[in-house]
Amino acid sequence: MKTGLHVTALLFAALTVAFPAIGQQYPARPIRMLIGFPPGGGTDIVGRIVAQKVSEYLGQQIIAENRGGATGMVAAELAAKAAPDGYTIMMAHISAMSILPSLYPKLAYDTARDFAPITLAAIGPNLLVVHPSLPVRSVKDLIALAKARPGQLHYASPGSGSVQHLSGELFKLQAKVDMLHVPYKGSGQSIVDLIAGHVQLNFDAVPVVLGHARQGRLRALAVTSAQRTTHVDGVASSWCAARADSSIAVQPCFMPSVPG
Repeated sequence: MKTGLHVTALLFAALTVAFPAIGQQYPARPIRMLIGFPPGGGTDIVGRIVAQKVSEYLGQQIIAENRGGATGMVAAELAAKAAPDGYTIMMAHISAMSILPSLYPKLAYDTARDFAPITLAAIGPNLLVVHPSLPVRSVKDLIALAKARPGQLHYASPGSGSVQHLSGELFKLQAKVDMLHVPYKGSGQSIVDLIAGHVQLNFDAVPVVLGHARQGRLRALAVTSAQRTTHVDGVASSWCAARADSSIAVQPCFMPSVPG
């Protein structure tokens, strides 16, 4: 997962220019960062890294506040209603800012009207992992097993409409297999159940699942991008392994927009 922490810090500093009313003392008090998922997921990991590094750069605390629910929708609604004074920001996710607006025509926020972009904090693929008890060592093996057991394999996601959910649906479409989707309230809970064997596979952010794969609690099969990643040795890309289109997670940072 690529991050732009130095650029992020500079853009936070540029808020003084973007909002003259803030004045030269900005930030004069702690900044609240809303994170739309529970602890343990990719957005939470990126958000806390950014909060720590930018806090050091600005000399003022950025308080990470997890407001999970509805695949990031709850945090987005709170951010949209917050005062546009530079003291509420949101570590957003492609789910809340792009996918959900295409699924739900009547949201309580408008992504174009209610938010002002600060920076793109991170971008990266998901990692396809399976429970080690599953008799597969490659994506080809997984497809063969799914075709032999239609509707019997369960894949987890941190919520309906998440990029992880769509990664699973894209895999089903491209591989022509039938698997059941099990949505959770965040990656943390879904990974716990995957390790316990309650579900068989998952598509999730590399920082979330890579440690478990390296320690043998999960087995990594492929990344959901057209290129391999240097962070995961010996794992194929989805394009090479399954001929699937790529699927990546995008995590921008926003703040409430000034009306008018």
